[in-house]
Formats: sequence, C-alpha cells, structure tokens
Amino acid sequence: MALTQQFARVTPRHPERCRAAALASPDAAPGWAPPESDTLDTDWALWGLLRFCRGPGADAATARLLDRVTGGDPGGDVGFLDHPDVHDGFGEPPRLLSAAAVSDISRALDGTNLDGVLARLPTAPPAAAAACGFPGFSGDLPAYLAGHFTATRAFFREAARRGMCVVVWID
Repeated sequence: MALTQQFARVTPRHPERCRAAALASPDAAPGWAPPESDTLDTDWALWGLLRFCRGPGADAATARLLDRVTGGDPGGDVGFLDHPDVHDGFGEPPRLLSAAAVSDISRALDGTNLDGVLARLPTAPPAAAAACGFPGFSGDLPAYLAGHFTATRAFFREAARRGMCVVVWID
C-alpha cells in the first residue's frame, strides 16, 4: 500500500461531532466521513517539493510553509481521529489546521512563486528526481509537482473562502 498525503476540509464544528461520536461508540469510531469533494490526496508530490526546498540553494520560506501544510499545527485536540476509520497508524495522527490557520496558509500558498522554485530544479530528470527524493521517477517531474501544488493551493483557497478547517494526515 502506498502512503500519501491526505487533506479533508471540515467545518469548525465537525471535530466536535466526531469527538462526541467517538465517545458514544464502543470502539471509539469518530463517524469520520467528509464528502469526497472536501478531500484531497496529493500522493507524494508535496513531500518531494518539501525535500527539494530544504536542499542546497533551498527556499526556506516555502519549506516552512510546506512543513505546516503537510504536518498541520500542534494542538487542535483531534486525537480521537487516530482511529482505523480515519488513519492507518503510519506516522503522526491526524492534525487540525484551524480556520484562521487555513486562511493564513491559503494566502501564503497564493504568494508562493512555484515557477521560481521549479526553475531551480536540476535540468537532468534523474538529478531532479534525486533532489526531490524520488530516485527512479519517470515522467514529467515539474508537471507532477506543479499539478499537486496547484491542487493544494486551490483546496486551501476554497477552505479559506468557506471558513473551514483542514485535517491533515498520511494514509
């Protein structure tokens, strides 16, 4: 099974409903079922972009932003989502980004010069793939990274527009 970066847009009240469901359930099931239209799977792309931004000639601001996007914020008290119905147990449990954090992140994603970041990728495809931690990647790496970054930016922009929180996890 491949592990991928997952996101779900939820209303600020949704975590409390899940917490109540978990408390009422004999197996602590949180009743987690965000609509498919409010979920996003970014495969491994954001991790590769993050790795590249941490490397030589790095873009530290983009690295910090992607760290927050993929790792969430500490706190948020959503430990009840560390349940097999939500998370397979690999890596950190799901984390919550508050509506205010989502708004901040959305603005930062909108302000990121992705073309500038991608222009610093090595021109040789194997070297570019290695710089992102994807040895053996076949295909158009800049397009792969850009497609998932653009989808993430649109996802967060819509969450911010709707005043929603975002739950992040690896599954």
